[in-house]
Amino acid sequence: MKNSTLFSLVGVSFAFIVAYNCLYVVREIDRAVLLTFGEVTNFDIPPGLHTKIPGVHTVRVFDGRIQTLDSPTQSYLTEEKEYLEVDSFAKWRVYNTANYYRATSGDEITANNLLAQRINTGLRNQFGTRTVHEVVSGERDQLMTQLTESLNLITQEELGIEVVDIRVKKIDLPQNVSQSVYTRMNTERQEEAQELRSTGRELQEGIEANADRQRVVLEAEAYRDSETIRGEGDASAASIYATAFNKDPEFYGFTRSLNAYVQTFNDIGDVLVISPDSEFFKYLTSSFPTAE
Repeated sequence: MKNSTLFSLVGVSFAFIVAYNCLYVVREIDRAVLLTFGEVTNFDIPPGLHTKIPGVHTVRVFDGRIQTLDSPTQSYLTEEKEYLEVDSFAKWRVYNTANYYRATSGDEITANNLLAQRINTGLRNQFGTRTVHEVVSGERDQLMTQLTESLNLITQEELGIEVVDIRVKKIDLPQNVSQSVYTRMNTERQEEAQELRSTGRELQEGIEANADRQRVVLEAEAYRDSETIRGEGDASAASIYATAFNKDPEFYGFTRSLNAYVQTFNDIGDVLVISPDSEFFKYLTSSFPTAE
């Protein structure tokens, strides 16, 4: 019984060792390559359980998820011959396991170093054909898209790596050129502000002139209408007066004379030098007939 148990344990151990050396698992998040005597013979291994021959086959498994390469700050020269301090990062993943293994021996640090060199060269070429304004705001997205596409053509073939995205985190000017750039930008902004002020003053003058013209026209039309109305009122009043006084002309003359006396002798110190026989004193020197 003891011998049979021992043989069973030995058999189980041997089976476990054989299974351990002959079987391997590729996870969904991994990429794997099968080597036969050190040469790549299968680089498209699907996820799951697979077999291998110990001593003949070697399996290398890589992380198939997206990796991040955070590059150190680099200085790049723009089209205007001005240096920019650029801090960037890239997202990448294994694209072709055979090319990846041949280029990096499956070492992630080596892959990052090789990719960083190519990204550095690509950024230098892209920045060299653009101005500061274009790389800072105007064409940054276009620059990153073009660089990603152009790098993929190289890295997929040479390194077996797919560059998912490249982004610039920060762009700074070196201290020795920042002041001159800021001064120039300030001058450009001042010129633009002066141009806007001049345009604004021109519009203001045009609006004020138009308002003055409309004011003069409105005042003239209002004065014309008021004079027309006043003339019609005076004519209507004169007609009413004429109709009323024509009924008794003598009374009308008497009323006119009384108004003239009131206006002439309005003040106690008023003096009038005139002949007593003047028509002006007609109603003061004559008497009205009395009713019987």
